Parts: sequence; C-alpha cells; structure tokens
Amino acid sequence: MVSAQAIVTDGKGNFVLDEVRIDAPQANEVLVEIRASGVCHTDFDSMSWGRPCIMGHEGAGIVLECGPGVDHVQPGDRVLLNWAIPCGECFQCRRGAENICEQKPLVPAERFRHGAAPIATSFQLGTMASHTVVPKQAVVRIDVEIPFSSAAILGCGVMTGFGSLVNAAKVEKGCSVVVLGCGGVGLSVVQGAVHACAGTIIAVDLKPNRLALARQFGATHTIQAQPDDRGLLRAAQQVRALTERGADYAFECTAVPALGASPLAMVRNGGTAVAVSGIEEVVPVDMQLFEWDKRYINPLYGQCRPFIDFPVLLSLYRQRRLKLDEMVTRTYPLSGLAEAFEDMRRGVNAKGVLLP
Repeated sequence: MVSAQAIVTDGKGNFVLDEVRIDAPQANEVLVEIRASGVCHTDFDSMSWGRPCIMGHEGAGIVLECGPGVDHVQPGDRVLLNWAIPCGECFQCRRGAENICEQKPLVPAERFRHGAAPIATSFQLGTMASHTVVPKQAVVRIDVEIPFSSAAILGCGVMTGFGSLVNAAKVEKGCSVVVLGCGGVGLSVVQGAVHACAGTIIAVDLKPNRLALARQFGATHTIQAQPDDRGLLRAAQQVRALTERGADYAFECTAVPALGASPLAMVRNGGTAVAVSGIEEVVPVDMQLFEWDKRYINPLYGQCRPFIDFPVLLSLYRQRRLKLDEMVTRTYPLSGLAEAFEDMRRGVNAKGVLLP
C-alpha cells in the first residue's frame, strides 16, 4: 500500500489536500508517481459532480511498479496518462473509435482510501496527487526529452484541440479555419491548423493577451470579440470579410453554452462547424444557422487513439513543430490549486500545471 498526497473533492464544490492510501497494482495495472498534472475547466466542474473523488485527469510521471500482464512499460519509464482509456476489444475499439470505448477499464474505488472510506478517481486517473494506480491502457511511454509539465497537457487539452482538427474535421491544405476561444484547447486547434497547412487561421477571443498567444502559435488573423456581441454575429461578419464567403471550418473552444451554435455563423455554405469544448447543457439554436448544407460535428477528445496519436504528438514536439513548453504559462504546487483555478477563471494562463 502507498501513502499519497492528493486533492480530494467532496463533490459539493469543496476540495482539500489530504492523505490517501492506494493499494499496490494488480494484474494489468500500473503504479505511477505523478510529476505534473494539468489544470482545466473540467477539473473545476468535477467539484460539483455530487460525489467525492481524487481530482485531476491530465498527468505525466514515472512508473514505479507494474502488475502482471503489463509489458509495454516498466519501472523507471517516463509516461503520460490518457483519460479515454480503451479496452481494445469492444465494438467501438474494434472499429477504431477508441475514444468512445464501451468497456473502459478501471481500477475500483475500493483500492483507494480517504480516511476509512473508498474514493473514486476522476476519469479513472486522479492525477492531482503524488501517486495513482491506473489501468495499463491509460499509460503511454514517453520516448522524447520533454518536461513533465509539457507532457501532462497532451493528455487532454492538446489532444482534444489538435485531434478535433486533424482526426475529426480532417482539415485540408489551404482551407480557412476559425478558432473561437484561445485557451489551451483553442491554441491546440490553431497548432493543428498549422500542421494541416491551413491557408487562413482566424483566432477569436475577448482577451488581447490570448489573441497575442494565438499569433505566436500560428494564427494569421485575430478578431477581438466584444462581450455584447450575442452569438458572435458581429465577429462572424468580420470573418466573412476576411474569407469572402465564410470559413471552411470553425471550432468552438470557449465552453460557453451561449456560444454553442456560434461556429455555424462563421462557416460558408457547405462548411463544417466543430464543437470542441464539450458543452453539456440544453442550448437554444436558431435552425437557420444550419441552412445551406452546413455540418455540425461534436467529436469527443479529438477522436484520440492513444497508442497512435500520442507518439505522433511527441514526435512533432521533438521536431519543434508542436509548441508545448510555450503553452505552460505557470506551474503551482499541489497546495496552489485554488490560485490555479483563479488564474484560469481570469484567463491569465494558456495552461496552468500542478507539480506534486
């Protein structure tokens, strides 16, 4: 059994840094010492899920111990963690849709103890901790020189943004792309557009500092949105002025429910709108936005295939074709989560990372 420090939420809006006890890994499981854990809006939302859990779902660290049946990593390996854990055998996995696996492997909550009670881990990972035990399919070996803080953010935000453009939308060379919201996910969409050789990359955000980052990451144009621009319709007019008829693709990365349909206003007739941020609310939609053969897709996690996509992303980082170090604006100790959340809320960071 391992004694670990972990950030635990009660599911009612509160969290505490406290001791948890973790059983040794069993068959097909891996014990990981966490060296970095990304901070994102989903982590904040997890405090209101109505159940206690160890927080965190973006992580990287070092393998300490492997259970029987684990042969792709060994103790001492540097690894990153993946939250959409594929079983490899179900209907969805067999057809290549590993991100929507129907039999996701897990380590039972009874193997983690907070006080006398068992406790679940967020997304079967619980990365806001000094240690965790995860299914073997959640672990991808890192084979390049990269800081743990940069590797950790691959596990959700970067994969979601980059994959939504490359895997799901399949943007082609020369196309025009609009990115709504330039936090970590939006900047990853921008980088995906650069990788796909998009001709025009338009970044839209309220904050000048984020638009400056978007330029640094590859945006060719920026539009500063206004708080009173309902549905970003005025911004859409600026997009049309830049692209003649509207963009070929538009990606919503704001997580603002009122902007769920906004990418439809940005694209040309026959264009594609992509919901990236994962809004999970009932949103009223003007159906006229769908007219003229426009498409709207809602991919999960950039259609991630962890053992295919993460080696590609790591290779792009090694070739200096994927900016990750530059995306980590600030790091914090585990005790600094409240400050990290506040910086995230104020839009100060592209990405904040906890260093246990």
